[in-house]
Amino acid sequence: MCRSIQRLYHLDPPVTGDEVRAAALQYVRKISGSVRPSRANTEAFELAVRDVATASERLLAELVSSAPPQDRELAAARRRRAREREADLVGQRS
Repeated sequence: MCRSIQRLYHLDPPVTGDEVRAAALQYVRKISGSVRPSRANTEAFELAVRDVATASERLLAELVSSAPPQDRELAAARRRRAREREADLVGQRS
């Protein structure tokens, strides 16, 4: 799961609130060890997702960079090539 975490800062087009919430949800799922919390833990789980998303949005808003924003399509292509190389290496080991 951690390998699928993507950079959200300094992208063109900019990250959306939905993307930040999805990243927060992924983080909370990872650290809680639960994809779906029990009924007793749902409120705490959702509060944690909200808090992580809020902190993430604040961080992204406050970061500064003099470099040009990273193109999302180019970044996605790099990730695809890296996954393909990794799969090839795993296949060679077998």
